[in-house]
Amino acid sequence: MKILKVETNKKKYIDLLLLADEEEKMIDKYLERGEMYILDDNGVKAECVVTDEGNGILEIKNIATLPNWHKQGYGKKLIEFIIKKYSKNYLVIQVGTGDSPTTIPFYEKCGFKKSHIIKDFFIKNYDKPIIENGVQLVDMIYLKKILKRGE
Repeated sequence: MKILKVETNKKKYIDLLLLADEEEKMIDKYLERGEMYILDDNGVKAECVVTDEGNGILEIKNIATLPNWHKQGYGKKLIEFIIKKYSKNYLVIQVGTGDSPTTIPFYEKCGFKKSHIIKDFFIKNYDKPIIENGVQLVDMIYLKKILKRGE
């Protein structure tokens, strides 16, 4: 298993990116300014895009694992890699997600704690309703993890 940085042609992985963010126009807002990584384990299984949000904040904008490979630890491996790679240069890593019974516990298991909410984010920013596990996503839930500089 290896994690590789994608420097060019990030849209090559659009099908994987769309698993985590259902509208390409939203992906376009962060993809080129973000740093993208893929996890390859006899083929690409997962991806992650992170952005510098200023003031020592790194944000996970997109992280996805191919459905056939869920619950194999690939997402957690990517987060562990990102934390190790960026902890010397950032104070906080954050992620915004829908209020989903699958994603919130995943981030909490990775050491993130709920931080704040952006009301009606998914209604105001997406053309079509996003339904996850039979529930329409409305608010963006932010979770964060404090990173320690210099470790």
